[in-house]
Amino acid sequence: MAARTKSAKDRPSYRCTECGWTTAKWLGRCPECQAWGTVEEFGGAPAVRTTAAGRVSTAALPIGQVDSRTATARSTGVGELDRVLGGGLVPGAVVLLAGEPGVGKSTLLLDVAAKAASEDHRTLYVTAEESASQVRLRADRIKAINDHLYLAAETDLSAVLGHLDEVKPSLLILDSVQTVASPEIDGAPGGMAQVREVAGALIRASKERGMATLLVGHVTKDGAIAGPRLLEHLVDVVLSFEGDRHARLRLVRGVKNRYGATDEVGCFELHDEGITGLADPSGLFLTRRDVAVPGTCLTVTLEGKRPLVAEVQALTVDSQIPSPRRTTSGLETSRVSMMLAVLEQRGRISALGKRDIYSATVGGVKLTEPAADLAVALALASAASDTPLPKNLVAIGEVGLAGEVRRVTGVQRRLAEAHRLGFTHALVPTDPGRVPAGMKVTEVADMGDALRVLPRRSRQEAPQEDNARR
Repeated sequence: MAARTKSAKDRPSYRCTECGWTTAKWLGRCPECQAWGTVEEFGGAPAVRTTAAGRVSTAALPIGQVDSRTATARSTGVGELDRVLGGGLVPGAVVLLAGEPGVGKSTLLLDVAAKAASEDHRTLYVTAEESASQVRLRADRIKAINDHLYLAAETDLSAVLGHLDEVKPSLLILDSVQTVASPEIDGAPGGMAQVREVAGALIRASKERGMATLLVGHVTKDGAIAGPRLLEHLVDVVLSFEGDRHARLRLVRGVKNRYGATDEVGCFELHDEGITGLADPSGLFLTRRDVAVPGTCLTVTLEGKRPLVAEVQALTVDSQIPSPRRTTSGLETSRVSMMLAVLEQRGRISALGKRDIYSATVGGVKLTEPAADLAVALALASAASDTPLPKNLVAIGEVGLAGEVRRVTGVQRRLAEAHRLGFTHALVPTDPGRVPAGMKVTEVADMGDALRVLPRRSRQEAPQEDNARR
């Protein structure tokens, strides 16, 4: 019996070429990364090992005696990015910036590389997706030329580590982590095993050298960061770069931050000369008019801690098909459908059921928080009655299915921002707290109270006009 039994050393073992997961038997699909046909035999089964206690690199100290001065943030030279990072880049920190192709990640980081470089703090920009000449052309266009900014085009991890020994930078920018590969790891660049190895090596180098690192990451078609989930756990900061490719506005949103808050948002404007920070971006989301137009309402949304005044527009027209259209842009379709149902049932506006309805935001901003519900409902009601809302009016509040207007967070900050921009009248939920001096604030408990801002005759005629059309 003993002669027929194979030892653990002689039994074959199998490994996934994508993520490195190992098993004692062959499988058609890797349970770790869900890839098909990547499990291959690579040798004997790994022996069970134990780790003995070894020498410590640094002695443990009481936490009060640990020197925190080495973790002081240094400004990147871009104020809006510093806002999201919590003051700047901490030596040894690793930041992952992810976004869709063409949104402006490389442009932003090249601008950061030039502004952060100095005689005492060199910057190394490693591009693995473009040639050095292509990056130089972009640097000329956005005026990102600095004698202390070093540029290298490499796709090999060992070559990148060699540049670190030669340049000794204080800041490393790698564009991107999915296009660099290690020759010691099986699999194509961008695979889970390669991304894990590249990120791990650069994180170790950053911690050992006290060098800040900015990694560019790709995203999947669903908007999630490509590669293993472990990548987001390893890095210190995860930033999401968002924006519509057809609009100028770009948002850098903190997803994870070990050195600051994750509710900060940086606003940028992308143009032909590069990308610039917007300390006051509310002007991009407004349409200045001398005469009020039906179907428009203003609200104040919170992007992180920053209040932004945004405009909601709605248009209703007679439908030519049995099933009326419901089209949205910048708004959640489900929230708009809920507001239509509330207006019809609680607001007694029956003119909406048989009409095509189009709703959108101005400037490419996306309104997802419930605080914009009241503005959406009033814009729809204004469009249905073809009656403009009062000028310089903002509406803030969440609307429930019973028609009630609920309280939202940060009402005082929202009102202060609206007052700063010259708005004189606001509709808010009950008990808003302290309001700015000189601003008329009307508290509304339900949609019936809110619809009173529309002329009374128009509210009464809307159902009658709809019945006459039938």
